[in-house]
Amino acid sequence: MEMTMRWYGSKFDTVTLKQIRQIPGVTGVITTLYDTTPGEVWTPEAIRALKAEVEQAGLHISGIESVNVCDSIKVGDSDRDQYIANYIKTLENLGKEDIHLVCYNFMPVFDWTRTELARVRPDGSTVLAYNQKAIDAIDPANMAASMEKMSNGTVLPGWEPERMAKVQELFEMYQSIDGEKLFESLVYFLKAIMPVCNQYDIKMAIHPDDPAWSVFGLTRIINSEAGILRLMAAVDDVHNGVTFCSGSYGTNLDNDLPHMIRALKGRIHFAHVRNLKFNDCSRENYDFEESAHLSSDGTFDMYEMIKALYETGFDGPIRPDHGRMIWDETAMPGYGLYDRALGAAYLNGLWEAVEKSHQREGSQ
Repeated sequence: MEMTMRWYGSKFDTVTLKQIRQIPGVTGVITTLYDTTPGEVWTPEAIRALKAEVEQAGLHISGIESVNVCDSIKVGDSDRDQYIANYIKTLENLGKEDIHLVCYNFMPVFDWTRTELARVRPDGSTVLAYNQKAIDAIDPANMAASMEKMSNGTVLPGWEPERMAKVQELFEMYQSIDGEKLFESLVYFLKAIMPVCNQYDIKMAIHPDDPAWSVFGLTRIINSEAGILRLMAAVDDVHNGVTFCSGSYGTNLDNDLPHMIRALKGRIHFAHVRNLKFNDCSRENYDFEESAHLSSDGTFDMYEMIKALYETGFDGPIRPDHGRMIWDETAMPGYGLYDRALGAAYLNGLWEAVEKSHQREGSQ
């Protein structure tokens, strides 16, 4: 296991590489070329410049999150093969620079959905939160403007202004796309890119839907154990793998997170580990907020998740996910320094505890 932090690049992130380097146990970053658009080829020069900047700070690139998949590929438009060819070229360029992990998603229109980006908790920290009544009352055409107002002046991943300017057009694109059609497009895409992934040992790690159900009538397919196992069987190649995001799969309390980790043994290439606190589980007023990573601050048993990852031989990067905004920090919501640094230390401590327990049991 390697502990990492997500970093959006020096032009876009309020957190610096110098600060990340000072977090105990963090040795790499999960990063991206944040100013590229879906479907665009990542050039060798841009990749090398990003890699050099990270390495000069004493870190390395542990993976990419994300090389975004354009909508033409997702809906299966007539021009998808050209966009897939561009994606393959990007993967080739990454592989030649010794980068071997790519996280991506296959969500229509919105990559993730929250109704609040700064809900105030009793301790005064602020967090991302979701309320079903609020979602039901929102016109999706106005969702982007609402998110922008809450973004602290940052560009939110998946909510880029140039993309959200076409939100009505995007909804129309997906109007006739049901779950089976979206799944077929995903399998088509993965089968097309597997040869280059095998050539350069690039592990593709699909991020689940967030939240784990349909929002605004948009189809969702990667949100359950059955759904992700179906995808693993459809493209049965080790390079077709999973980003196990506890805060996304965990939005649906029917998902048994430690059990899912064990069911996906050998196919989890990347882990986002975070906690959620559920306040109301009724269908009409479903409400949760993103808590501190500590088990007792939320609903999930973080120890059991780390234990399951360890016992299934997980050896990829882990990153603490969305943190609270604490100690008067102003940053991209969910991606400040302080609470994610605390999360990294906590997760490293859990891993050490599990590892030493197994070592001592083995020596007896």
